[in-house]
Amino acid sequence: MTEISMAVGEYLRKAGIDLDGDFLAQAAALVAQATMELEVTQQIGAAKHERTPVRQTQRNGYRERSWATRAGDIPLRIPKLRQGSYFPSLLEPRRQAEQALLAVVQQAYIEGVSTRKVDDLLQALGLTGMDKSQVSRICKELTGVVEAFRNRPLEGSYPYVWLDALYVKVRVNHRIVSQAVVMAIGVRETGERALLGFAVGASEEAAFWLSFLRSLVQRGLQGVQLVISDSHEGLKAALSQVLAGATWQRCRVHFTLAPHCVRCSAGVRNVLAHIPQGDKSMVAAALRTFFAQPNRQAAGQQLQEVVRAMLPRWPKAAQLVAEAEEDILAYMAFPLEHWTRIYSTNPLERLNKEVKRRTNVVGVFPDEAAAVRLIGAVLLEQADEWEVDRRYFSQESMRRLTEPEPWLLAEATAFRLAPIH
Repeated sequence: MTEISMAVGEYLRKAGIDLDGDFLAQAAALVAQATMELEVTQQIGAAKHERTPVRQTQRNGYRERSWATRAGDIPLRIPKLRQGSYFPSLLEPRRQAEQALLAVVQQAYIEGVSTRKVDDLLQALGLTGMDKSQVSRICKELTGVVEAFRNRPLEGSYPYVWLDALYVKVRVNHRIVSQAVVMAIGVRETGERALLGFAVGASEEAAFWLSFLRSLVQRGLQGVQLVISDSHEGLKAALSQVLAGATWQRCRVHFTLAPHCVRCSAGVRNVLAHIPQGDKSMVAAALRTFFAQPNRQAAGQQLQEVVRAMLPRWPKAAQLVAEAEEDILAYMAFPLEHWTRIYSTNPLERLNKEVKRRTNVVGVFPDEAAAVRLIGAVLLEQADEWEVDRRYFSQESMRRLTEPEPWLLAEATAFRLAPIH
């Protein structure tokens, strides 16, 4: 046994392996290099300096590459060929165990775990040697999946479409700036929800919204009957050009109950922004009376009654309500079963909160591509859940959009408000 051990040791020394150093890494490098030389010989049909009738091409030097293993980073010299290419089998697409590890890293990234914390997680699992930069490189592999999701064709009709935006911090030209993330979700003619698309841009200008909406149409968006959004001027201008045949529903939550909403320019667009603090509750209760009506005719009469009562004390707010009548009551022309979900952007606001929960962990994105990658992965995950979720609206109620039934309308009787003192 002693003689065998001495013989093995002598062989390893001749191979250039230092038994007093990192034996495992050096042994792995030796085996890997021998494996590559053997594979190249089999591929071209000849060994080095060998002449055979079946030779396909010649060797053409080597290229250096580092191979990350559990034994550490191992330097490799990968043979190159004059014609064709060679890729070592040991570097072929990752084995199942390593693919599972990458899935863990990518899922942690999507779930909002920072790249530094991912490394801590791997160390807790007993896996070391993966630093912040390696985690970032792994997460970049999501780019192809996200781009395929963003550019997929939209099939069928989408009678309802919700549009909204949020803002994230991105580093651009060595400066940290806020960039808009615009999103669109819809409901198919069969009643299921679908995530239509998203885009990242400098701001919510009309040109950006116009480009985004046109991209949706080019991908197949059609059959839109109602668009629900807030009253952003750039968005409204783009809608009038791209989806001119659709009705616009102004988000009634932003209009009446969000006086401090930054994106909606509260000082201009929201009713309660023009009401003194002590009177907000009373006015909000009055506004809710016309939303509670059973049909459009009754709601219109009640709205006029509210405007008449508000006019003496809050003329500017009363004027806003009167001018917005058609926009904030547009949803009442659609099936009653859909009202609670189509009168506001709340369905999209909940998605926005989930995206913000993940992006807040990152804080500042290093570039726009990183923001698209993470947000796209989160939205793709949500889209997959919606595919297996139950219908957002029943098929029977969706049929009423194309085959309207006569409704039994309640008599339109306005609720008289007492004089406001």
